[in-house]
Order: sequence, then C-alpha cells, then structure tokens
Amino acid sequence: MELFLNASFIVKLVLLVLVYFSVVSWGIILLKFLVVQRAMRDTHGFLNLFWDKKRFDLVFAGLKDYEASPLTTLFREGYQEMRKDQRDRDGQESRHEFEGRSDALTRVLRRATTQETQRLEKYLAFLATTGSTAPFIGLFGTVWGIMEAFHGIGQSGSASLVVVAGPISEALVATAIGLVAAIPAVMGYNHFVNKTRILINDMDNFAQEFLNIAERMLRRN
Repeated sequence: MELFLNASFIVKLVLLVLVYFSVVSWGIILLKFLVVQRAMRDTHGFLNLFWDKKRFDLVFAGLKDYEASPLTTLFREGYQEMRKDQRDRDGQESRHEFEGRSDALTRVLRRATTQETQRLEKYLAFLATTGSTAPFIGLFGTVWGIMEAFHGIGQSGSASLVVVAGPISEALVATAIGLVAAIPAVMGYNHFVNKTRILINDMDNFAQEFLNIAERMLRRN
C-alpha cells in the first residue's frame, strides 16, 4: 500500500486497472469452476439415465435431475421436436417427407449444440484478454514509473541509490501485479477450454446417437 500511495497518478491508474482485471478474473474462474463441475457431473448422470431407460418418454420425465448438463438441453429440444412432428403428421409419408423431418431434427440439435457451446464458453474471452494484455499493461506502468524516476534524477542532479531505489521499486510493482493478474487467468482459460472441449465432444456424440435412434423410431412410426 505504501508503494501504491507513493506512486504517480499514471502508475496508480495502471495498478487499479490490473486489480480490476485480477478480481474479475478470479470471479470468473470460481463461477466457471462451479458451472463446469455441475455440467460434467450432470452429464455423467444423464448418460446413465439415457442408456438405462432406453425410452424417450421415461428419459424426458427424469430430466429435472440433470438440468446443468448440456445434453439435457439437446435431448429436450430434440424430443419436443419429435413430439411436435408426430402431432402434426397424419397418414403415410413419402421418403421426401421423412428426409425433411430428419433434417428438421438435425437443425434443432445443431442449434441447441451451438447455444450450449456459447453458454459454456461465456466469459472465457475475458480470461484470454487478461492473460494476454495484463503483463503489457503492467510493463507500461513500469516504463512510465522508470521514466519519472530518471526525470527526478535529472532534477535532483543525483543518481545515488537512495534517490532511484524508491521510484524504481514503485514502478516495478506494476509489472508484478500484471503477472499476478495474468498467470491465473491463463491457467484458468486453458483449463476451462479443455473441459469445454470435452463437453462439446460429448454433445456431438450424443447428437449423433440421438439422431440414429430417432430415425429408427420415425421409420417404425
């Protein structure tokens, strides 16, 4: 705090910006940790339910226990599309009509996958921005502080350690805070991108399995 209070206005501003980045990044890390952990836990539970029940109506009845899973959204959207299609359809259908129903179901699942992917990736861009820019913001504060230190040397006419140590140490704090903000943000970003990629793969695989089962059911109906 003493270094911060003794720093120049520009260095103080840089430090406040870095503190903001750091606090928000840690908030996002904690939030995403809870969201991703729940999503992975509920995905595991949903897949067990899906393969144990084997009937879409029974699976649909148990969705409320796995709301955090992105697969739950995919199943709900796909199942509701199938039910709507069955209510609208009467009599025999041609091959062209069957392919249209299959394409509609594919579009519904693709749209749900996109929405869930966006939800899982929400706020990750801020972590990436913090990780890539915070060190440079801190470096800017350090450079500015050192410039002021040399300016002070020029005015005082003395280059002794007593004169330069204080201003330079105050300036170097900006670089340190920049690294403190950037390192957790980069680690959190890489971790959550990896977890999100796993969940996206689960969605892609489930969507294909759902389509295969749904097409067999539609052919029988």
